[in-house]
This record gives sequence, C-alpha cells and structure tokens, in this order.
Amino acid sequence: MSATRDVLEFVAKNIVDDPESVEVEEVEDDRGSVLHLRVADDDVGKVIGKGGRTARAIRSVVRAAAIREGTHVMVEIEG
Repeated sequence: MSATRDVLEFVAKNIVDDPESVEVEEVEDDRGSVLHLRVADDDVGKVIGKGGRTARAIRSVVRAAAIREGTHVMVEIEG
C-alpha cells in the first residue's frame, strides 16, 4: 500500500459521515497511478465540495504526497 493511497484514505475518512464506506483502489495505467475514491452516495457532495473546492484540495494534498514519493498520481472520485 502506497503512502499516497494512505493519505487519500485518511483525508476522505475524516470528511465523510460514513467512513466505513470509503474505498480507495489503486490502478496503474498509461498515465501512471490512478486512485479511485469511492464513498457512500450521501457523502459524494461532501467530498466534492462547493464548486469542487474540496476535491481540488484533496487532489493537491495527494499530489504533494506523490511528489514526495517521486511518483505521479491522479485521483478520481466516484459515488
């Protein structure tokens, strides 16, 4: 399990109302690592935030963790 995956999971679980429903799947493709964040349908709005601000902040934090590891990661949020 990578540190970026752990960071995403930690942040997501602390934002949502149902932390048990948070799932993070790491997939390698031609773009590099892609982290798929799945949350309960009721929590999607909290993870995305008003105007996408929360989603941008989450992606920035995960990107910083990836840079520290020397990798490139993308985050995709799914309901």
